[in-house]
Amino acid sequence: MLEETRLHRIRLLISTLNRVTTEQLIQHLGVSRETVRRDILKLEAEGALRRVHGGVVATGPEPEPPLAVRNTVREKEKLAIARLAVQRLQAGQTLFIDAGSTTTLLASELLPLPAMTIITNSLPVALKLSTGDGDERLQHEVILLGGHMGSAAQATAGALTVGEIQRYRADAALLSPVGVTSQSGASSFSHQEAAIAAAMANHARHCIILADHSKLGVTSRVVYAPPTRIDTLITDAVAADHADLPALQAACGQVLLA
Repeated sequence: MLEETRLHRIRLLISTLNRVTTEQLIQHLGVSRETVRRDILKLEAEGALRRVHGGVVATGPEPEPPLAVRNTVREKEKLAIARLAVQRLQAGQTLFIDAGSTTTLLASELLPLPAMTIITNSLPVALKLSTGDGDERLQHEVILLGGHMGSAAQATAGALTVGEIQRYRADAALLSPVGVTSQSGASSFSHQEAAIAAAMANHARHCIILADHSKLGVTSRVVYAPPTRIDTLITDAVAADHADLPALQAACGQVLLA
């Protein structure tokens, strides 16, 4: 196998898995340990990866933890953001909602509202809105988008999902990014998640970004909504002292603190 081909395959593995062991590289490439070592050294010199004990890891932004982990982090701030977002909505609207810990909390806050149409790729969001908490009379029409099911995000993704989104026109897209900055806008670590969010933003009249203070000033791998596409950014009160807040207020349509 040519060196150029090996390096390309290593880059793809790193991009997909974020961390790869030396043994995985040897088996995948079908070459000797010494050849793998030389390839790793070359890619590390280029800044494409970083050596760690037993293998290599990707450089750049870290992927998001699984949804079950994210659901337990900054829950108070995310709940405040979700409640403020609900105040910006009206009965009878059609909404896109993507997968994320903040949008999962948003689903619970939407339960008491009058009939809305919710289009989502998030299994937790769809389940919450279609089963409720036991006491509410379910009022919403819930459309769960088809596609490949990812276990970590508990959401559908892929070309089929994007294609289904393009069939609809929504009043608002409520999206939960990995990061948002005044220069780049909203971004995600996953190419598939970014494609979903971009399609939702582009097929909605209003783009609402839900991001707690830890996400401000952060740019992940794939930008899906530039600042000019963000109509409303809702963050929490801790963000009042964030260095990037004034620039975000200037770049986005409006910034609200929950």
